[in-house]
Amino acid sequence: MFKRRTPEAPANPPEVVKPGGKGRPTPKRKEAEKRNRQPITAPGSRKEAYRKVRERQASERAKARQGMAKGDEKHLLKRDKGPVRRLARNYVDSRRTVGSYLMYAMFAIVLLSMLPIPVARLLVLFAPPLLLVVVFAEGLLLSRGIKRLAAERYPDENVKGVGLYAAMRAMQIRRLRVPNPQVRVGEKDKI
Repeated sequence: MFKRRTPEAPANPPEVVKPGGKGRPTPKRKEAEKRNRQPITAPGSRKEAYRKVRERQASERAKARQGMAKGDEKHLLKRDKGPVRRLARNYVDSRRTVGSYLMYAMFAIVLLSMLPIPVARLLVLFAPPLLLVVVFAEGLLLSRGIKRLAAERYPDENVKGVGLYAAMRAMQIRRLRVPNPQVRVGEKDKI
């Protein structure tokens, strides 16, 4: 009876859009949680969880190993990354080196040492030091050559350690080099 009369408010008040706002009301927590909810796909047992982790890690390692073998920059070790190191690898891989045959020669020398022939014993005595001197000299020549070429082609890049990197790669058996050789022997023009 003595109530104050107020004008009837509209059912849907006009939405006030705040300048710089997102243009919609913030959802209720319940609605946001419902939208973010996903079914649980946890393994049934601990054993199964470890098995899944091992499988995932094995597949990641295999993928990284393949990428490393191909020379994919993303998967290479830090020592192998960069254009200067790629140049050094190609420089060494395009040549036949005495160092790559060093292990085969040493194996042959060990076999010769088992023979009772005096000439073979004499060869066993002098061949290893001679081979090592030749491989060392070859490593120095490769090192100087790659440093000069790298400084010429990549003047802004750091060439520190690239000579030793090339010399060590030259001493590895070609099939066992990682990353795999990208150039064939004799393809010096592709470097």
